[in-house]
Amino acid sequence: MSLPIIGLIVFAIVVSGAMAGLAASERLPPKHATSETKSVVSVSMAIVGTVSALVLGLLVSTANSSFQTRAGEVTQLSADIVRLDRMLRRYGTEADPARETLRHYAERKTTDLFPALARQVRIDDRTTNELLDRVEDQLLALHPTSPQQQWLMGQALQLAADISGTRWLLTQQAGQGTPVPFLVLVVFWLTLLFASFGLFAPRNLTAGISLVLCALAVSGGVEMILELEQPFTGLVQISPLPMQQALATLNW
Repeated sequence: MSLPIIGLIVFAIVVSGAMAGLAASERLPPKHATSETKSVVSVSMAIVGTVSALVLGLLVSTANSSFQTRAGEVTQLSADIVRLDRMLRRYGTEADPARETLRHYAERKTTDLFPALARQVRIDDRTTNELLDRVEDQLLALHPTSPQQQWLMGQALQLAADISGTRWLLTQQAGQGTPVPFLVLVVFWLTLLFASFGLFAPRNLTAGISLVLCALAVSGGVEMILELEQPFTGLVQISPLPMQQALATLNW
């Protein structure tokens, strides 16, 4: 199920809670609509509202932190690819086959992470990973003959290991996000809160529009959390510019 559809479902559930509160208000006996009852409901829902606001704020902060981390890993990956190419260029013509394989790896990785509209994101593609393994094998097959080449070889192997490590980080973090039961609990809190709003709300257009807009706002917050947890496929995506710049450097 796509993320926008989930956001619409959350919006529909929260609005339904408000409408249920409005419908229930018509059937409340007079003794249940006293100022004392309204005060108890307001205080109770204030606690639920405070908890909901704290949890939503925490989830947004966590999702944004995860998004920024993934973006940093993509930037680090592109920088390590450029640095490795620079080391191999300085090594000499013997490293040209490894450089060519590295260029193919960068092209495939960019396409995997930031595909065209007709393709799906493939964070862990075996064919792409085999290209990186081939780069490492080609590096190990080189025989440095001078102290400079020995130093460059050590740096190149370390960078290749760093690229592999970043690739595994991106792979292992894929699919991590807010647990579904926790998300269901938050939606339940919000629905309960809006039901209490509708319970004592006046039956006029202004009140109805206010409830709908507030429901849209909180469901948008839930949707944003889910979007930030899917940085390669959601509406809010990581910029492909670092990888594109790395490709341009390798092709230069």
